[in-house]
Amino acid sequence: MPYNGATVSTPPPRHHRPLFVAAVALLALTATPVPAQAQAKFKVTYQVEQTDSNRVYLAGRVYNDASVDAVDVYVTAEALDASGKVLARGVAFVARSIPARSDADFSARVPNVAGTTGFRVSVSNFRFGLGRSESP
Repeated sequence: MPYNGATVSTPPPRHHRPLFVAAVALLALTATPVPAQAQAKFKVTYQVEQTDSNRVYLAGRVYNDASVDAVDVYVTAEALDASGKVLARGVAFVARSIPARSDADFSARVPNVAGTTGFRVSVSNFRFGLGRSESP
């Protein structure tokens, strides 16, 4: 019984399930991994900038050849042996946004491992979308 004989009424429960399902579906669509075909929209160039006893420093550029901005772009740089086996790898952030038909510079570090004969650098993470922030 409520305090001092007061009556308490509660509104009937609201059912937000359809709204929740729509929000989850929208989130799933925007977080879906990008198919390999979309990665063909990037061109990566690089060169070895510096080497020390612990690391190899690579500098390069990622070209976004798509007609939309690429957002949250990362590259993976891999040290390879003569057979193409990956000996070491490093992941580097490239840019918050690379506008459509534009490019961005990056630098990456890979552990310096004996037997390394070459490197491979590729875009390993990104999403397409509006990368430019807009304000009123």
